[in-house]
Amino acid sequence: MPLPSAPAEHVERVLCVLAHPDDIDFGSSGTVATWTADGTEVTYCIVTDGDAGGFDDTPRAEMGPLRQAEQRAAAKEVGVSDVRFLGHPDGRLELTLDLRRDIARVIRQVRPQRVLTSSPERNWERIGASHPDHMTVGESTLRAVYPDARNPFAVPELLADEGLAEWTVAEVWLSGSPRADHAVDVTDVLDRKLAALRSHVSQVGHWPENRLEEFLTGWMRRNARTHGLPESRLAEVFHVVHTA
Repeated sequence: MPLPSAPAEHVERVLCVLAHPDDIDFGSSGTVATWTADGTEVTYCIVTDGDAGGFDDTPRAEMGPLRQAEQRAAAKEVGVSDVRFLGHPDGRLELTLDLRRDIARVIRQVRPQRVLTSSPERNWERIGASHPDHMTVGESTLRAVYPDARNPFAVPELLADEGLAEWTVAEVWLSGSPRADHAVDVTDVLDRKLAALRSHVSQVGHWPENRLEEFLTGWMRRNARTHGLPESRLAEVFHVVHTA
C-alpha cells in the first residue's frame, strides 16, 4: 500500500470546525499556533456555544456566553482573532442538511485551502474523543467540504441569496482519529497551548495544580513516540484526507 501524500506545508487560510469551545484547544491549538506563526490566517467555527458544559452551578443561560468569551480569549493566545459560533444545541447535534449548509456557508465565506475538524469515526481506544457531537460535526464538515461547498448546484440559496460562490477545499485534517497518519511537533509552543486551555476556566478551573500540563505532555509525548519523533518531543496528530 502506498504511503499517504504529505500535506501542504504552508497554506494561506485554514478553517477549524469543532463542536464545542475548548475542543480545538485540547486537540489542536499547538498546531494552530505553528500555523499562525508561519503567517497562515486561521478561522474558528464553533458549532455550539457549549452551554451543556461546566462543572459548577453557573446558570445555563450564562454558560453559553461565558464559554464564547473563553474561546475568544483562548484563540488570541494562539494568534486567532476570527472566531464564529453557529449556535446549534450543545449535546444534541444531529446530521442534518441545515448543519451541512451552515458549515458550507462558512467554507464559502472563508475559502480555506485546509479544514481541520473532528474525526467522524469512533475511537475505541479514546472514547472521550468520540463525543457524539464531535462525530456529528466531523461527518457534517466532510459532507460540507464534499460535495456541498464545491458544487455550484448544491445549497443554491448560498449563491442566489448570499452571493457565496462554490469553493474547493484541498485537504481536511481530522483530530481524534483512530487512524492518525501525520504528526505536528508542538514542543516549542506548549506554553501557548497551555495558555489557551487555561482560558477555559469553566472547564479546567477545577483541575489540580499542574494536572493539566501533566495530562497534555503525557498524551503528546506518546503521540510523538508513536509517530517516530525523538523521546523529548511533543506532538499533536491527525488523519490527513486529500479532498481536491
